[in-house]
Amino acid sequence: MIAQQQLEIAFGGPSGKPPHSGDDRQQFYAETSWRCLADIDNDGASDADILVSRWTKTGVACHREKTMPSSGRHVIGVALKATRVKLARGASTVFDGSMPAGTLHVTGPGQPLTAEFRGPCDFVHFHVSSDYLRECQEAARSSRAQPIRDLNDLIVRDALAELLGKTLVQDGTAGDGVYVESVAKTLVMHVARLELPRHAVSPLPKWQIRRVREYIDSHLEDRIRLADLAEVAGLSPMHFAAQFRKATGYRPHDYLLQQRIESAKDLLSTTDMPLAEVALAVGFHAQAHFTTVFKRLTDQTPARWKSSRVRDASRQSSDAL
Repeated sequence: MIAQQQLEIAFGGPSGKPPHSGDDRQQFYAETSWRCLADIDNDGASDADILVSRWTKTGVACHREKTMPSSGRHVIGVALKATRVKLARGASTVFDGSMPAGTLHVTGPGQPLTAEFRGPCDFVHFHVSSDYLRECQEAARSSRAQPIRDLNDLIVRDALAELLGKTLVQDGTAGDGVYVESVAKTLVMHVARLELPRHAVSPLPKWQIRRVREYIDSHLEDRIRLADLAEVAGLSPMHFAAQFRKATGYRPHDYLLQQRIESAKDLLSTTDMPLAEVALAVGFHAQAHFTTVFKRLTDQTPARWKSSRVRDASRQSSDAL
């Protein structure tokens, strides 16, 4: 059972709203730091199958976090909004780049992890008892005749994980313990049933990734097709797409959109170009499409994003004086 902790926690999500008042209280645990729960021994929750917490940062400044590994729990993180992050374990890089909303990342017990966030972020974390996760995997194996596998460092974009994560932070649902428990168990069983490709896919080598990124940067305003990127890497489109996703965690098209939006942010921050010109400069053929993609990846329209940056710059200038 998920522990029914009755604490009001001032998370304040992306909208900046305060926690529910009165008896409608958050069913999330506090995180003393990224992925690290507050002391749970005093409320009898340490034996719970699943604990749910939320980690939100709204600032744009780069910040670094380090998690202390739990000896008996896997942590399943679901990104609720797009962010740029580097994940590392010691000197080994686990992930480095743009992480779209809906990205699911699993860390095994006893596995320390360092994160360097390069923008705002919002994650729901499911702290799952390793025994409970194995029970779910056993159930999945018996119904599908698949071997139990190590989920540590599984990173994949998953539409259902995004949907389930977002339902937990909607108004009116966070305080419903039964609902939180149902959603969390659904997510864990879904993760336990995820299938690996029949044939292992090798990640794209770093030199090929670098060549693809350089091509995208120099042709950003042009139409870029999957076949173009595959040709740069010297692979067939099918093999390129699979290896690129294995290396970066997302599809070539998603990466291309991220790069277009990042370039647009630079133009919005440093120039007075009209939005229509910015859209064309980064490869969108219509301002409406540009605005739609920008809002989907940043939770703000281009105009609102630029206004917020201007206000931040003005505030920093005033503080300096």
